[in-house]
Amino acid sequence: MGNPITRRRAVCIMAAAAGLPLLGPGTQARAAAPAVTWKGQALGAPATIILHVDDEAQAARLIDRVIAEVSRLESVFSLYRSDSVLSELNRAGAIAAPPSDLVRLLEACRKYWKATNGAFDPTVQPLWALYAGHFSVEGPDPAGPSDDEKVQALARVGFDKVRLGRDRVAFIRPGMALTLNGVAQGYITDRVVELLKDAGIANSLVSMGEMRAIGARNDGSPWRVGLASREDAPAPESTLDIVNKAVATSSQDGFLFGDSGRYGHIIDPHSGGAPKLFKRISVIAPTATEADAFSTAFSLMDMSNIRLMGERHPDLTVDLVSNAGERTRFG
Repeated sequence: MGNPITRRRAVCIMAAAAGLPLLGPGTQARAAAPAVTWKGQALGAPATIILHVDDEAQAARLIDRVIAEVSRLESVFSLYRSDSVLSELNRAGAIAAPPSDLVRLLEACRKYWKATNGAFDPTVQPLWALYAGHFSVEGPDPAGPSDDEKVQALARVGFDKVRLGRDRVAFIRPGMALTLNGVAQGYITDRVVELLKDAGIANSLVSMGEMRAIGARNDGSPWRVGLASREDAPAPESTLDIVNKAVATSSQDGFLFGDSGRYGHIIDPHSGGAPKLFKRISVIAPTATEADAFSTAFSLMDMSNIRLMGERHPDLTVDLVSNAGERTRFG
């Protein structure tokens, strides 16, 4: 399943499972429709599904199918399971006959890598391992890894060094490795949504680390979710309503290397640094995969470049909080 502490960022999108905790005054819902809520884990992150169904037996069957699908996808994408396909690729540097889900997700990664001018790059794993190793020893230098160490790791970073095909996935340089923690939860969320839609579900909220709504709530009101920069936040910092949309949140505060809090875990694949440019960035998009990838990339961009990306991708909405606590929303 993976260790939640080693996730790439904290996504604290809190669903109003019954609708009540986050509903404001005067927003009375109509007669409650049948709802089944399942809670579990996906890739080490808390997972939730809220289904509006009339048949509880059908809901139980669907949840069983979801659990099986999540387990299958974890066996492909998990960075923390030694028997996963991703772990085998990182060990061997190449795999033949890759699973179709891995190829599909890596093709999406290549698209987002190009769209963000390389800010989103799953080959950043050697840099993540460098920081993790540096700060895991007793009395580490609080300044972080040396420039020489970062240069050496950067030589093994770059999605252009991944050879991707239906029959084979391979790295062109030794010592390369992938982390899909910045996008796999979004992909799993989308796969679960597809499964539920195929079963005829018209109203559901799915969170597999990222969140995506199928339609609205059964009474016609939007799904209301809370946003926060940490998963252990006692209450949401702000809320938003979604219908047929996905939301992903990235924050350097989700996990910090060392005691000083100087370095977050979203690492720049160009510089090797881990800048804390914002307190939180949330992206609303048509799919959770897209929202996941762009929220990661935007964490490494300044405001002007984020706005430029938003203009190029009009289906995105960005909701961010600066380090000073100022909230901005556009798109």
